[in-house]
Amino acid sequence: MTEWLTYGSMFASSFLSATLLPGSSEAMLVGLLLAGKASAVHLVLIAAVGNTLGGLTNILIGRLLPLKEQGRWHKTAMAWLHRLGPAALIFSWLPVIGDLLCVIAGWLRFAWLPTVFFLAVGKTLRYIALAAATLQGMEWWH
Repeated sequence: MTEWLTYGSMFASSFLSATLLPGSSEAMLVGLLLAGKASAVHLVLIAAVGNTLGGLTNILIGRLLPLKEQGRWHKTAMAWLHRLGPAALIFSWLPVIGDLLCVIAGWLRFAWLPTVFFLAVGKTLRYIALAAATLQGMEWWH
């Protein structure tokens, strides 16, 4: 696998994993780290950028939705998100919930700069933790 294909696959997998489409960027990252074909730092950075851009896609989808009240549960969830604001996007890496947080952040029209910042931090920390655990496991195994 060429370096370009390695990094391109990592980017595509991480981007798709952050959208509402199914993806498995964690498995891709671990597999590429185990294969030792690319730099761990580069893989983490590319995964984080791809996943952040995928999250921004969900935010854009949320911005396209009309603002409309839904019901009692809606008010509770919205109050929680308004209280946390863009910082709630630290949890955007969580499966299913993270995609929903991104869509809601767009729907609530959170400010762009803090939204992108917290989104990127949450996504990047997940990949750093996964890469560190994988590399540490490889050290223990050998």
